[in-house]
Amino acid sequence: MKKNDFAQYIADFLTKYLAGTRNLSANTITSYRDTFVILLTFMNDRYSIKPEKLGIIDFSPDRVKEFLSYLETEHGNSISTRNQRLTAIHSFFRYISTQNPEYMFLSQQILAIPKKKKEQKLIRHFETDQVKELLAAPDTHTSHGRRDQALLCLLYDSGCRVQELADIKVCDIRLTVPAQVTVTGKGRKTRTVPLMAETKEILASYIKENHLEQPAKQDTPLFYNCHGNKLTRQGITYI
Repeated sequence: MKKNDFAQYIADFLTKYLAGTRNLSANTITSYRDTFVILLTFMNDRYSIKPEKLGIIDFSPDRVKEFLSYLETEHGNSISTRNQRLTAIHSFFRYISTQNPEYMFLSQQILAIPKKKKEQKLIRHFETDQVKELLAAPDTHTSHGRRDQALLCLLYDSGCRVQELADIKVCDIRLTVPAQVTVTGKGRKTRTVPLMAETKEILASYIKENHLEQPAKQDTPLFYNCHGNKLTRQGITYI
């Protein structure tokens, strides 16, 4: 066991295993990477172990638990975020156990750390009149308002996540019978969702107004900002 072998393992984990073997999305890999950036800072600040000196043997179940507590109490993370960080750590030590049997017992101990349960909030649904009011809120006398109406209608009709909505391209929309949208979700899995007639008409008008039916536009984002760039999750949240 090397005292400073963490660097090589984490590099291979992020670049070869997650990106190559598992073919995870860039967003997922970034989330995992951010977890270890915080963990490196924690190990340096709490135990005075510099990143270049860090080894797998420097980790223990107690230290991982302490890190998880630190995320909530000092880093201000929610239980959900704390559990996401633990998922990244679990994935890393599951990978470690396959690469070096000497670390198998340590990996099993860390893999046994459970996720923290959180209180399930009651999800309240919109009444029909509230949905109508929401979809009618954009000012359709402006191009931005017509875009926002198309965005909200597609979000409501398809039930997709915000990031999934941001990733939709023009070519993912089918306006011929049966009208539908192809959505790419987590793990790059795709699904096809039928569209209601009202949503189809709104999307058709939006696509025509913005000349998105042109062949050269098929691989461009369906919804974009004033700079022509794909809307981000933050941009859609703002809308």
